[in-house]
This record gives sequence, structure tokens and C-alpha cells, in this order.
Amino acid sequence: MDKRIRRFYMPMTETSFYILFALQNEMHGYSIMQYVKDLTEGEINLGAGTVYTSLSKMEKDGLIVLAKTESNRKFYNMTDLGREILDIEILRIERLYKNSRT
Repeated sequence: MDKRIRRFYMPMTETSFYILFALQNEMHGYSIMQYVKDLTEGEINLGAGTVYTSLSKMEKDGLIVLAKTESNRKFYNMTDLGREILDIEILRIERLYKNSRT
């Protein structure tokens, strides 16, 4: 994994985590915002500017890829690199949780 990518994304911001987590399934920006809002029971509301800026950066960095465009909506999928980064972050969060319980 590119050291620059790792340095930028690890540890992940909450926004980056939820966007990448949502993209385990193909989605467009607005559906990501709705998914995160539903998943967190309204606790986290990602703004459009934040989501679209993050999607652009993640695509440029190779974490996600444009899958298709329909009615001016861009649908994205996670790449293998994105999956690797998400898995590392999930393990880090699980370790934090485990350590907080001991």
C-alpha cells in the first residue's frame, strides 16, 4: 500500500470511514448520505459538499472507482485498496473497543 495513502487515511476520519463502509455496495453520493443517516439513526448527517469532496479524493487515490453514471448520478464501488484500508480500520476500531473493555 502506498505510504502516502496510508498516512492520509489511517486512522480514518469518521466521514471517510462511513463513506467507505457504505461503498461495500454500489451507491451514489445522495444514497451514501441517506445510508449513513439511517445507519447512525440520525446521529451523523454527512453534508453534500463533504461527501462529494471525499468521493473525488477517494477516487483519485484509488480507494473507489466510478461504476456507472445514470441520470447525472455517479455510482461508485470500493476497490481492493479501499477494502484493505477499510479492513485495517475496522480491526483498529475493534482493538480500541476491546481495550476499553479490559
